[in-house]
Amino acid sequence: MRGADIVLAFPSLILIITIVSLIGPSIYNVMIVIGLLGWPPIARIVRGLFLTLREREFVLASRTVGASNSRIIFRHILPNALAPVIVAATFGMATAILLEAGLSFLGLGVQPPTPSWGNMLTDAQSLTVLESMPWMWIPPGIAIALAVLAINFIGDGLRDALDPYLLR
Repeated sequence: MRGADIVLAFPSLILIITIVSLIGPSIYNVMIVIGLLGWPPIARIVRGLFLTLREREFVLASRTVGASNSRIIFRHILPNALAPVIVAATFGMATAILLEAGLSFLGLGVQPPTPSWGNMLTDAQSLTVLESMPWMWIPPGIAIALAVLAINFIGDGLRDALDPYLLR
């Protein structure tokens, strides 16, 4: 967890901008950097859930009847930890979409002529385009907002469907 703390100690956007500017802007570099810097929050959530759940009564009861550690993990702890991890992963996906769009807007993400919502917003930077051609910047902005909102709703729905406490 110290490695996760080290990664979390630095502002992720600044770190991503620095790394992508060093290795070069491309969709693959952006995906790799976002993926490599996106694991610490989920790792902390999983660790916290496992530390909390291992002290619960159903785990102690399983230990009492002689269940192995792997059986306790896969049969009892993991199903109870799955819902918060899925929600965190969907929030991470939404964050990755926003990061990619922001990096593409800054010229460090997807390079033209490859389409990206950030590139579409970059094309509409001038004041004349903003005032006289709103069809160039409104649809990509709405698409980003709707995609992030939809992913968050999917994560919320999955949490409701998979949470063992809500199944009662």
